[in-house]
Amino acid sequence: MALDDPNIKKLVSVIRNSFRVRRNHRPIYVDIGDHLSRIASPQHQVIFGRRGSGKSCLMVHYLNLATNSNHVALYIQADELKKLSYPDVLIRLLLRIEEDLYSKRSIFLRIFRPRSPLKQAMRALRELLHAPSSAKVTEDHHARTNEGFCAGIGFESNKAKLSRDQETSLGRTSTFKEEKLEALERLLADHKDAIIRQLDELHCHHASLLLDDFYLLPRNWQADIIDYIHRLVRDTDLYLKVATIRHRTSLSRNHPQTIGVELSQDVEEINLDKSLDDVDAAEGYLAQMLNKIGNEVSIPEITTSHFNRDTIQALTLASGGVPRDFLTIFVNATEAAIQAGIVERLTPKWVWKGAGRLTYQTKLNHLREDADQSTPGLERVFVDLLRFCIKEKNKTTFLISQDDAQRNPTQHEIIQQLMDMKLVHIVEQDTSAASERPGRHEAYTLDFSLFMEPRPRGLDVSRFWERGEDRHKIGIRESPIYPLERVKIAFESSECVEPERLLKELEVEDDPSAQPKETQDLFREILDESLHSPAKPNPVKRSGGKPRAGLKGSRRDN
Repeated sequence: MALDDPNIKKLVSVIRNSFRVRRNHRPIYVDIGDHLSRIASPQHQVIFGRRGSGKSCLMVHYLNLATNSNHVALYIQADELKKLSYPDVLIRLLLRIEEDLYSKRSIFLRIFRPRSPLKQAMRALRELLHAPSSAKVTEDHHARTNEGFCAGIGFESNKAKLSRDQETSLGRTSTFKEEKLEALERLLADHKDAIIRQLDELHCHHASLLLDDFYLLPRNWQADIIDYIHRLVRDTDLYLKVATIRHRTSLSRNHPQTIGVELSQDVEEINLDKSLDDVDAAEGYLAQMLNKIGNEVSIPEITTSHFNRDTIQALTLASGGVPRDFLTIFVNATEAAIQAGIVERLTPKWVWKGAGRLTYQTKLNHLREDADQSTPGLERVFVDLLRFCIKEKNKTTFLISQDDAQRNPTQHEIIQQLMDMKLVHIVEQDTSAASERPGRHEAYTLDFSLFMEPRPRGLDVSRFWERGEDRHKIGIRESPIYPLERVKIAFESSECVEPERLLKELEVEDDPSAQPKETQDLFREILDESLHSPAKPNPVKRSGGKPRAGLKGSRRDN
């Protein structure tokens, strides 16, 4: 079967339709890691994954299954709430939970039993939402002026009011402020009781609250929001499932008191990320995913029937192990090959051409779309990292000392955030450094989109996916050490240099007469040839027994 076969066109169409998952979609979900059964379990969970790792696909697929089986599942996108201030964002979230749960009532119950604690709870939340952030109350012995509002559930006598009865003498007046948060705290038990009653009425074994893209909520409020929601659903049959990006999320804080949730204690962790730390494992996972999608259009084992020997590895490297990026590059590469008249098999050459359309600008745009107060600082750190690797050291990989990371956790967290935004990738969790440099280190690579169009040409590409005769990943131990002190300086500086501008400047500095397209094609040809070339220095064998070319990394000290 050739690349221009009608079934390939169907496959491309299926993949394109699944790029962006929404609540009303029915995405194709490939359950390789048994995540579907885990999210269906009666456990509070946090699902971690970078953009494109399949968080929304997992949640929406489970939502569709739950709807078909009459299981109660509530799905909320944090994107709809991210512009609200605190505590209104929490009130609106709570209101959405109760509205969605109330909508599960049968028509019979809505007609013949219109009154319910949950409906009264929703009414109270709407009043609270539209009230000012604080209420000022003035009262004296003879007269009382209440500028607050009622906010409560249950019988009239049990309603909580944003006012306070206070004994005063004649002529004396007291003024005080009572916050919305205090009203929420006082009513927590009432809201929980209303939810429990509603779940009992629905006769469900358990229900799931699916909160997607939690990282889009302002980070300084995240711990407070998840703390309240967790306390609300704890000891009920409603189980919280939060999908988020790990290093863009704060699940707890400890000042002035412990607020939030703790992994493995309050919530279970599900990790969807596949990194380049183990390229073979990521490659196998992604190949299995594509083959299962291929089965939907009668193309079994597409990675064998339509791919050249090293195409799947090239796709894995170019995508950084991220499923959506993997599929996007596959679609782009297939279309590029067909347009060029290449219809027999997909080769790494077309992967690099297809990956050129999924550039670093896309990932920077994602960073800016998720903007918060740290975004400008993150961009400055990324610019400094590019200068260090490309201009100063001429390498695509870098090391971070584990001791340095222990001493500077805040700066190390910034590197982790760049990793979560797919601008850098972890390639070794624990390694030594060559040239007798002491200590243990973490190793990272710049995203392949940053040097597919080489800036400058002749950049020393560390072939970490290969192992030399000493069994070490090629080029990793020779990588320069990036000091985290530079992160602090760059993050706090006032420099305004966009990464896109820096990369263009580096290209011009290297060869002002170079044509970017020619340079790009040359680099792709080099990568394509290196993936197909017979073993030269340092021949090694992979798990499949195929000889792979070793590339001796240059020894460049920090």
